Amino acid sequence: MIEGSLERKVNELIDRQTQEWELAKANYTGLEKVESKTFHFDGFCIMAQFNPERIRSSGAKTDAESIQARACFLCADNRPAVQRGIDFLGKYIILINPYPIFPQHLTVALKEHLPQEIEPYLADMLKLSQALPGFTVFYNGPKCGASAPDHFHFQAGNKRLLPVYHDLETIVPRLGELLFQDETTVIHALGKDFLRNVLLYSSTSPVSLCHHLHVALDALKERGQEGEPMLNLLVNFEDGRWQALLFPRDQQRPWQYFAEGPARILMSPASVEMAGLVILPRKEDFDKLTNENLADIYQQVTINQHEFDLLKVRIKNGFPGNQQAFGREKFTNKIDRYE
Repeated sequence: MIEGSLERKVNELIDRQTQEWELAKANYTGLEKVESKTFHFDGFCIMAQFNPERIRSSGAKTDAESIQARACFLCADNRPAVQRGIDFLGKYIILINPYPIFPQHLTVALKEHLPQEIEPYLADMLKLSQALPGFTVFYNGPKCGASAPDHFHFQAGNKRLLPVYHDLETIVPRLGELLFQDETTVIHALGKDFLRNVLLYSSTSPVSLCHHLHVALDALKERGQEGEPMLNLLVNFEDGRWQALLFPRDQQRPWQYFAEGPARILMSPASVEMAGLVILPRKEDFDKLTNENLADIYQQVTINQHEFDLLKVRIKNGFPGNQQAFGREKFTNKIDRYE
């Protein structure tokens, strides 16, 4: 695929759909009126956005019974007749998200109805990010913000609107811990001083990056969480290099989400929130949010520090020089050829 050709088609799709689809037109126009404010921490910031149309996502019921009781809105037979899409790799359909966070907000759904599980689709995620260099592509695990955990999908949005991308250049040299480096790939970790525990990958090799991500996923499986390890993943491509942010998780939602009365904050952290953009569909939550309850919410949902420290050790020990810990051959059959 010629670099830039897909992005041009996507821009044309967004322009067309926001003219011909009244729901999308109203919600994308409404983005111009959303309120936002910034919370400053030590060298980085968190931005909050009051966006009432996102109540469908923030308040989505994702338990098995609720999923079974509704039609899948990502399956072709159930999508609105006015909703158009673009084929990607012959197995995905690129759609505009009718309830946007970004001026350009995409949902990239697998054509088959298969559950949310990132491991088989890592190479596709890298290919998608390379074809859409103006976007960040993100994946929400089935218990980490996905409102359709029964149907595999990525999302993508304007990269420059996520605060984390403005902070990394200064925060990584100051607070980052170097875990691994070779001729193609560098891995850092950020921890409690960043509110969220996160692994940061930078690589010029898609095969190497897939391998290193598989190493982390395999280690996270050992935590014993039910189903896929809880995580959010963001990937973007710029100047010949991929950047990936992997956020391991402990909880889907904080206690504030379920509280009653004034203690309630309807915040359901997903990839966007972990990247520093907090979406709040209720005005009262937007008004009462503070640095203190933001820090508390992030501490609840991110992986606990003890297990993150163990994960970092496994990653440090899992590369050439110590292949006994995580032999590269173990993952050979998991890495798609990148062509």
